[in-house]
Amino acid sequence: MIPQILFIIVLAAAVYLFSKNVGKIRRNILLGKDTDRSDNPALRWKTMAKIALGQTKMVKRPLAAVLHFFIYAGFIIINLEVMEILLDGVIGTHRIFSKPLGGLYNLLIGGFEILAILVLLACVVFLARRNIARLKRFSGVEMTKWPRSDANYILITEILLMTAFLTMNAADHKLQLLNFGHYIKAGSFPISSFISPLLPDSATSLEFIERFCWWFHITGILFFLNYVPYSKHFHILLAFPNTYYSNLKPKGEFTNMASVTNEVKAMLDPSFVPENIGEPGRFGAKDVTDLTWKNLMEAYTCTECGRCTSVCPANQTGKLLSPRKIMMDTRDRITEVGNNLDKHGKDYQDSKTLLDDYISREELWACTTCNACTDACPVNINPLEIIIEMRQYIVMEESQAPASLNIMFGNVENNGAPWKYSNADRLNWKG
Repeated sequence: MIPQILFIIVLAAAVYLFSKNVGKIRRNILLGKDTDRSDNPALRWKTMAKIALGQTKMVKRPLAAVLHFFIYAGFIIINLEVMEILLDGVIGTHRIFSKPLGGLYNLLIGGFEILAILVLLACVVFLARRNIARLKRFSGVEMTKWPRSDANYILITEILLMTAFLTMNAADHKLQLLNFGHYIKAGSFPISSFISPLLPDSATSLEFIERFCWWFHITGILFFLNYVPYSKHFHILLAFPNTYYSNLKPKGEFTNMASVTNEVKAMLDPSFVPENIGEPGRFGAKDVTDLTWKNLMEAYTCTECGRCTSVCPANQTGKLLSPRKIMMDTRDRITEVGNNLDKHGKDYQDSKTLLDDYISREELWACTTCNACTDACPVNINPLEIIIEMRQYIVMEESQAPASLNIMFGNVENNGAPWKYSNADRLNWKG
């Protein structure tokens, strides 16, 4: 009973800590302004199934897509094996699903092993791409020591977990052949059967190896579960709601501010009666709480893959803008706001803002609004929305647009067009 009690305590602590950390992230996301993303549920489910489940946007880079699929499929399918381990740990059984599933159990364990070796190989390749090949998109000013280390920690952890799983099965397989103790003959071991000859022949040693790997595998998973909320790997959970709540409007379509729209309509039509929209808030976004909850969800969903930055024309020409940095800065800032809320209460002001303290104006004005970043993102993150919101604040609240834009604004105001020509010469503009 002692191993069972110990396992239940470890499991309960892991679930509690994970729930607590996820609750904090949910609270942080909901600090953003409200936005309605409940329309057209059928299309939203289709988008989620296509992009998050089907990973259709990953195929633009075929090698990464195949390797990522191995890890993705392994993560989902091998979790069935984790369910068995959890039940065995709580109840005190061994391979509890073997009898109910019969011959299917052999097929499942064999499939898990093949997936495990594919996951292991994919992680090794990804480690090599990051640390030996040093692909350009994994670098950048925002990719400081922690983001680089985070990616390596995840890959190394997955390699260790898969190695422990296969070694556990190898020892189990050998114990089954020895008819030792409660190790009933169950499962098919197409991969670990090649490892078992490397293990000792002593039943006692084999049992120690099997139990050690069993504990290492499951406690490693529970540790990883609690590491995920602090890591870019949180996208494995948020990719699904993030794609469900995608912006279904055409890329590049701007959302007009109701307060401004009412003002313009009233100027054009004196009989216009504006809708009651309540007190107008701040124009645009200065800090993270001026953004929508969807913008903040996207910040936590970002996996820092760099696909957005690698296709950004501003970044390619040496400008400061990196769409990945926009998302990482937004996540860092809302996390800081949430921590301040926990430590100091809701009225605390730290005198910092997303604008200037995290994201510079030079970065914002470097954006060409081409939507290349939103098109490239595998999980439909939209850095452009954050950039435009912050630009709106600079222009409408601070009146600090760049000189070239102020000239254009003046021309629009005086001539009804971005150019310097008079309305009276409108027919001559085409020349």
